[in-house]
Amino acid sequence: MAKISPIDPELVRELAKLISETDLTEIEVAKGDLRIRVARTVTANVVLPQAAPVAASVAALAPTVAEVVPVPAVVSLAENPGTVTSPMVGTAYRRPSPDAKPFIEVGSKVQAGDKLLLVEAMKTFNDIVAPRAGTVTAVLVEDGQPVEYGEPLLVIE
Repeated sequence: MAKISPIDPELVRELAKLISETDLTEIEVAKGDLRIRVARTVTANVVLPQAAPVAASVAALAPTVAEVVPVPAVVSLAENPGTVTSPMVGTAYRRPSPDAKPFIEVGSKVQAGDKLLLVEAMKTFNDIVAPRAGTVTAVLVEDGQPVEYGEPLLVIE
């Protein structure tokens, strides 16, 4: 006797259609022991700034310049050891309520375990805490901004 698959192909098709019609990169549905996760790969084109051409008038003022210094490559935030990334897909909130002050700002000193922000996923607010002590040097999300799994949220140096 053939075993019947508990996976509903129509549900998978509907989830794939939902992903293609929205900006989502993945969606997961769970019912009992059954979990269905549909994801797509998103590639981002990064444009690095190019050195501006030297204007003729500036070149006339500085005829001894022999070479153009290249613009240094931007270090990827994912490679920075102080980057705190989102552990889930959801909505990031920088404050506990709309009328409260933000948990942190650029320049805030934090200790390991301090609450940095919240990520709401499936109507549950999840605390995002500092993995280490340091100073917040960049906040990369706005209050109420949708975030993806692994997306950089802030940097602690």
